[in-house]
Amino acid sequence: MPRSEARRDDNETFGASSLELFFDLVFVFAITQVSHLLLEHLDWRGAFESAMVLLVVWWAWQYTTWATNELDPDRLPVRFVLLVIMMASLLMAVAIPEAFGEKGLLFAASYVFIQVFRQCFLTFSAEPGTIARLRGVHILQWFCFAGIFWIGGAFAEGDTRIALWLLALLIDYGAPVVTYYVPWLKKVGTRAWEISSGHFAERFQLFTIIALGETIVLTGATTSGLEFDLTTAAAFAAAFISTACLWWLYFNYMATILERVLDEAEDRTAIGRDIFTYGHIPIIAGIILCAVGDELILAHPGDYLHTPELIAVVAGPVLYLLSFVTIRWKLTRGFPWRRVTGALICAGIGVFAYLAHPAALITGALLVLTLIGVIAHEHFFRWHRRDAQGG
Repeated sequence: MPRSEARRDDNETFGASSLELFFDLVFVFAITQVSHLLLEHLDWRGAFESAMVLLVVWWAWQYTTWATNELDPDRLPVRFVLLVIMMASLLMAVAIPEAFGEKGLLFAASYVFIQVFRQCFLTFSAEPGTIARLRGVHILQWFCFAGIFWIGGAFAEGDTRIALWLLALLIDYGAPVVTYYVPWLKKVGTRAWEISSGHFAERFQLFTIIALGETIVLTGATTSGLEFDLTTAAAFAAAFISTACLWWLYFNYMATILERVLDEAEDRTAIGRDIFTYGHIPIIAGIILCAVGDELILAHPGDYLHTPELIAVVAGPVLYLLSFVTIRWKLTRGFPWRRVTGALICAGIGVFAYLAHPAALITGALLVLTLIGVIAHEHFFRWHRRDAQGG
């Protein structure tokens, strides 16, 4: 039976296409919208709503990455589909600041359209009777079921909207865990997916770069509106070094290890789901919190941080460092004690700042020094181990 014109050839080796990179530009804006939403609502409810919005943005993006692992963006029908999804994603991002207000329907409807439209194309571009068609039908029914609560929540208000959308998120995020089980359909296992490890890992690395880009944008935009004196220069340097540390902690060797493990895995789908789809969520969230923290410190480097601001500043590096615990355990059954120790030190700095009320710049500098210390210790350990093995 001839293979669908929309799908990639078997055993094809490929990287991210120019269309995929173009597609990502919408999510640069979406991440900016999420960070601004948190900055403007720096309280527990605002943090919860920002987290929900981030989970929606992430779920829309990562499913498209799974899709382009099978679909060829150089084929005309796929280009059309990706551009339509891109436009819907932009509408979703536009609605983020008022997602829990007047633009709730635009936000929810855009998201549901993205998921259902993409999945319809992915499902029916597969040949009838194939496992790709069967799993596509499974996933489509889960999206439609969750969509009921997304749209229903958009017509509700306040806590009712949050409750319905939270239920919809639980459905969306729970579906891969149960392998999209549908009682009246034949079961599908994780072996029903084929993953090109190079392309898949590269796409998640690129999204990490998008999130890191937000820290650069906020640092530059905030600094440009300030008088560039010695204090501002110090805060600017701390913010940039912090971003560089976040990049180093992920890309120096972790990204390479993740790609190699995915390539060598017997069950790539399970690794892709656990390490990339779920495991990268706290990484991205931690980076966004760091971006928000950098902005807060840059805006008032000489003032002490109030409790909500302090929590945001400290939570970023703590969450980012702890995000590697699950990944490391899943990959090697090891424990990244250096990063956990770094997270505990960052938390301790937060307690110190809460009690002593130092200037925001001092708190930020201590956090940056902790990140540098983690990196230096990891480098020393790897150098020492290589030296011992070589000697």
